[in-house]
Amino acid sequence: MTHVLTLNAGSSSLKSGLFLTGDEPNLVAEGHVDRIGSGARLRLSGPDGETLVERVLGAGDHESALKAALAGFDAHFPDSEITAVGHRVVHGGMDFAEPVELSDAILARLEAFVPFAPLHQPHNLAGIAAARNAFPDARQIACFDTAFHRNHPFVNDVFALPRAYYDKGIRRYGFHGLSYDYISSALARTNPALHAGRVIVAHLGNGASMCAMRAGKSVASSMGFSALDGLPMGTRSGQLDPGVLLYLLESEGLSAQEISDLLYRKSGLLGLSGLSSDMRTLLASDSERAREAIDYFCFRIRRELGGLAAALEGLDALVFTGGIGENAAPIRAQVCRGLGWLGIELDEDRNDSGETVISANRSSTRVLVIPTDEERVIARATAALVA
Repeated sequence: MTHVLTLNAGSSSLKSGLFLTGDEPNLVAEGHVDRIGSGARLRLSGPDGETLVERVLGAGDHESALKAALAGFDAHFPDSEITAVGHRVVHGGMDFAEPVELSDAILARLEAFVPFAPLHQPHNLAGIAAARNAFPDARQIACFDTAFHRNHPFVNDVFALPRAYYDKGIRRYGFHGLSYDYISSALARTNPALHAGRVIVAHLGNGASMCAMRAGKSVASSMGFSALDGLPMGTRSGQLDPGVLLYLLESEGLSAQEISDLLYRKSGLLGLSGLSSDMRTLLASDSERAREAIDYFCFRIRRELGGLAAALEGLDALVFTGGIGENAAPIRAQVCRGLGWLGIELDEDRNDSGETVISANRSSTRVLVIPTDEERVIARATAALVA
């Protein structure tokens, strides 16, 4: 029987999935490597969550994480016939609004988007190169994080720069589209009424963003031209006055590369806390700076929530997803505190228990926790395109 392999490289993680092809791809096993670069750990699990492999990889990089994941699949499923590999590619620019089969020409075009997403695009492309070598006869399919946001209204897609720059592609792209695509499909399946309404999804992880959806379609996103905008993240600054960049260039004498390194790798939760980019570490810390970093993270989520609700002209549901959104009950509680004016009232017991619906019965706005599944979105798109 034929299989589809999915590869999803994040800024500090690598997720992979082995799916049996069919009308709906059937998960056979999934691999997850997190904390890449600082004590990476591989976990390979079956479809019911049972652990098949779990081991420490050390301070490796994305390439070594990928090799370890592929070795795990090969050891446990040596008879799998991988006919296609689906890849998460963070930036597709204006060129790609749908999944596409990869060629040398398309890869060259995707290479041009590396400056727009330097934490992700190189890892995405490295994963593609490794998969082409490992599975030379398989078809390679790219699925784009930016594609879900390509139908934004003009006002949510443009910067107030001379129009020529917009025509050149300097515009708001939005990211985490594969995650938002999955949440949209999950709501359509389990709660069609909410899916048809006004929903804000908070994808909170080492990379974090928020998306306003009406009838399951993106109308606004917290991220813009690059994956730096919007919320503070593990090591990324989030929203920043562009005057700060001019000051760093002119008065501090930083080069463009030094500013890029500062904004992408030394800021966010890590920069504010001086301790860690990992929310688990910050929540467990007694450090005042760790608490201040958490407070700022939650404040920016609340501020973005208000702006996105205005873009939707109301709110029917708030959905938490992503590593932090799915697992950090204290963050969800702090975000929702004092949001009665938006119709949000949290049920603390439901939140602490990690239930799907964590809002109180009297809350006019539903609050949900839905685990995302970007790998399934990639597998669906890959199988459909190959078929």
